[in-house]
Amino acid sequence: MVPMPAAAARVLRGLARTPNNPFVFPGRKKGTRLHNLNDSWDRVRSRAKLDGVRLHDLRHTYASRALALGHTLPMIGDLLGHRMVSTTSRYAHLERNAVREAAADVAGNIAHMSSRHE
Repeated sequence: MVPMPAAAARVLRGLARTPNNPFVFPGRKKGTRLHNLNDSWDRVRSRAKLDGVRLHDLRHTYASRALALGHTLPMIGDLLGHRMVSTTSRYAHLERNAVREAAADVAGNIAHMSSRHE
């Protein structure tokens, strides 16, 4: 289980449901869930004109936004439903990018403040 924002829950509650099936995304067989998202994702991606965007890219974007907001890798792992932090560690390069961006931001601010005192 992963936490779900209220806005996402509203969207899912608004979807048409299959009678006698507890799953939001039902499978082809009665009472089962959808096991393969590829065909569905291809249709969504096509309609949204997101050629080349993979489902994993959405997770990557989510993780990078969480890092940019200052959340830790263990927290992001919880958000993504990872059982082990080592699974989330593949996003560590995003953390390094965030650190580089922060360093550049601080240096730019120092340079700006220095030029004001000259």
